[in-house]
Amino acid sequence: MLTYTYIENGKFELVEKPKPVILDQQDAIVRVTLASICSSDIHIKHGAVPQAVSGVTVGHEMVGVVEEIGSAVSTVKPGDRVTVNVETFCGACFFCKKGYVNNCTDKNGGWALGCRIDGGQAEYVRVPLANTGLNKIPDTVTNEQALLVGDVLATGYWAARISEITEDDTVLIIGAGPTGICTLICTLLKNPKKVIVCEADDNRIAFVQKHYPGVLTVKPENCLDYVLTESEHGGADVVLEVAGTDTTFELAWKCARPNAIVTVVALYEKAQTLPLPDMYGKNLTFKTGGVDGCDCEETLALIEQGKIDTTPLITHTYPLSRIGEAYEVFENKKDGVIKVAITI
Repeated sequence: MLTYTYIENGKFELVEKPKPVILDQQDAIVRVTLASICSSDIHIKHGAVPQAVSGVTVGHEMVGVVEEIGSAVSTVKPGDRVTVNVETFCGACFFCKKGYVNNCTDKNGGWALGCRIDGGQAEYVRVPLANTGLNKIPDTVTNEQALLVGDVLATGYWAARISEITEDDTVLIIGAGPTGICTLICTLLKNPKKVIVCEADDNRIAFVQKHYPGVLTVKPENCLDYVLTESEHGGADVVLEVAGTDTTFELAWKCARPNAIVTVVALYEKAQTLPLPDMYGKNLTFKTGGVDGCDCEETLALIEQGKIDTTPLITHTYPLSRIGEAYEVFENKKDGVIKVAITI
């Protein structure tokens, strides 16, 4: 089968590999019908994900049809359309029981697909721990509507959930890439008083203004002054940092009011500095780390109810045979790209 594979630092290639087979009774084999490219794939390409294994098929955001299941799989059956979770998790260990599925202690727990084991930018994918890693797509939900459920939408939903947003809050979201927009969509479900999106790219600002007209937008160079003007208590009540550039972590804590929550969603390619003397007295609460993607059934229900729609984010579509072109467009933010779908 055709796969897009991490060869070495800076190099992905289309490679033929054998079709995967069941290795464990909790496995499922999924025929991939639609996949996508994530910023995390770009981080793998550039060596910023040390746990990524050379020779691994990349891709962790996909939907497909279950083709085969192991004897211990009970939640899905062959023929079911499913979303594939970015994380595989056992559901039984200490961390899973607390909802911290990113830290699952199973050997295949956490972010394995497309990182430590073969992922879904391929014709087929083996999904370990399939009882928790797959969710059936409702009949009225299309593949395109469900495509982002397992990764960027899961991240946005998790980020909004842990940020403790209330209806009295002014919320600042830094970054309007795919994850930032999913974070925005899920933040709006909380009905905060005011939402500000900080973004450098004019096309992405225009996208936010077109699709979410009640949301305020600002460029990074004007963000701090703008947030101070638009907030009542010396900064935003909640800040979600989704951009992950060299300067946005500092911007995030500076824009937060005293005793605010700063949720760091971004994956950085360089270490960030926490200048405690400079922020002394702000009494900030930082929430950081990888998504705990255990809310996919809930987000699928919200899609079915018409409360979440991520289809406008899919701005470009390419076949798997042209995935290299798709990466070129996505990585370099060409042609107003937000999200790319890969047809299999």
